[in-house]
Order: sequence, then structure tokens, then C-alpha cells
Amino acid sequence: MKDNTVPLKLVSILANGEFHSGEQLGEQLGMSRAAINKHIQTLKEWGIDVFTVTGKGYSLSSSMQLLNEDEINAQLDNGRLAVIPVIDSTNQYLLDRMDRLQSGDACVAEYQQAGRGRRGRQWVSPFGVNLYLSMYWRLEQGPAAAMGLSLVIGIVLAEALQELGAANVRVKWPNDIYLEDRKLAGILVELTGKTGDAAQIVIGAGINLGMRAPAAEAINQGWINLQEAGVIVNRNALSARIVNKLRSALAQFEQDGLTPFVGRWARLDNFIDRPVKLLIGDREIFGIARGIDQQGGLILEQDGVKKSWVGGEISLRPQH
Repeated sequence: MKDNTVPLKLVSILANGEFHSGEQLGEQLGMSRAAINKHIQTLKEWGIDVFTVTGKGYSLSSSMQLLNEDEINAQLDNGRLAVIPVIDSTNQYLLDRMDRLQSGDACVAEYQQAGRGRRGRQWVSPFGVNLYLSMYWRLEQGPAAAMGLSLVIGIVLAEALQELGAANVRVKWPNDIYLEDRKLAGILVELTGKTGDAAQIVIGAGINLGMRAPAAEAINQGWINLQEAGVIVNRNALSARIVNKLRSALAQFEQDGLTPFVGRWARLDNFIDRPVKLLIGDREIFGIARGIDQQGGLILEQDGVKKSWVGGEISLRPQH
């Protein structure tokens, strides 16, 4: 991967939202104005809005709060979080290092060059405006014990966001976070391990905090960011809160399974008691969502009969 030292230094100087002349920047970084301009192009490739005004220099469209490894680790019960500003994918970073990780090790990034969503989709990941976070966990009971894990992660993300002021954040079965009936965050759980062995799990979350519309054509569903809902959160505080809560929730999940989380899910369920469409492959199943069962299956009611489903995706059923 190419050396990003200079562009990252540039971001940290420009992060205050003020104008900085090319000359000034060149002096600070020991290079020509032409070289500075080349690095500014890199920032634009990362999805950063940089304004260039003749006679004034460069500025960001607004000030940017950067992730700070020391600040996040100071708020963690026991550290072990890395900030890697520019990365292919936070999940891939941990997957490549699993043999030397312990449960609860985590990383966050400012920008992902190859962010991954579910089913091989791309996760649009511009620099500095969202949160991209991954955590490693080793589940001794093996892969079968991971049933319902994505629901626990959803609960943790929604509760952390609510605690920081986003009161209307909800969960969507099986692994999205919703706000105003639109997607605010996605969860990707990647699991390796054979039956009989411990399961090695990498949990990824991408949360739209301040992403603006230019990336929208790359996204095939309704989405929202927290800023649009009038909520501004400190990304360092949010990272620390999610990691602390995840570590304790996963330890509890390991001990007690999904049972202690079913009630917490019900309080956060965006679709509870609403008409939904469940899509499994080419099948469409219509019913009323009635929450989840003890295994994490979706309970759908059709003509007064309730049945649990474990696969597929749901969406709101349009009202005719």
C-alpha cells in the first residue's frame, strides 16, 4: 500500500476548517506547492471535500474531527484498539492477523479503500465522516454457538448511539441499524472455524455519521446519516463506547446465549408489529413482524399463525 504519511499530515492541518495557503503548507511539510497539490488530489480521492480558492489556498468544507488512538484507548476498560487511518477493510485487517489477536481486539479507520458490505457488496467509505470499526472474538463453543450473534451486535450499536443522543435509532433483523425507516449502519460478521473447533469471528460495523450525497449512486437502498437527523456525535467517544459495550455483551452472549438479549431487541425493533415482506431467494413471504425467538429467528404472523424464519431479508410492506 502506498505511503500515506503526507496526505494524512495534510488532513490533520486542514482539519480545523480554516484556509491554508499552498505556500504555508509547503513550508510546513517541506515540499513545493505543486507537490502539495498532488497530495490534495489524494484527499479528494478519499472522498474529502477540499475547496481551492485563488489567493486564499485550501480548506475543507467543514472542520473534521479525526480519530485519536490515545483518546479512544483512554476511554476503554482495557485498551487494545488500533486506529489505522487508511485501510483496505477493517475486517480484512483483523482477518489477516487472527493468529495473534485476543478476543476484544479492535480497530477503527478513517477511510476504507475496499470496504465490504454483506453478500459481496461494496461498503461506501469516505474519509473522516463515518465510523468503520471491527472487532475480533473467539467463541470457544464453535460456529454453531454464533447463531444470533449479529442481533447482539445490532443491540449494542443501537444502544450506544441512543446513549450519545440518537434517541430514535432502531434495529432491523437480522443485522442493520435503522433511523426513520432508513439504513443508518450495517453489520458484517465473518466467521471461520470447523465444527468441534473454536469459532474465530470478525465483527465489522459501518455507521453513517456525516456522509453526504455524492456517494449515494453507489448505494442501492434508502440510507440516512446521523447529522441529517440533527445528531452530532464525537467519533472517539462513540468508538470507545461501542467497543466497551461489545466486549461485555459478547462475554455475556458466550455465557448465556441470546436469552438475555431478546427483551432488549424488542425495545429497539424497528419493524415490530408492522406488515413486512420477507425475501428468501426468490420467495416472498408476507406477514406481521412479531419480534424474534430465543434462537434469533424472525417471528412472522400470517393469518393468526406465528412461524419463525432464520434466513432472508425483510422490508416494510407498502400499504395499499
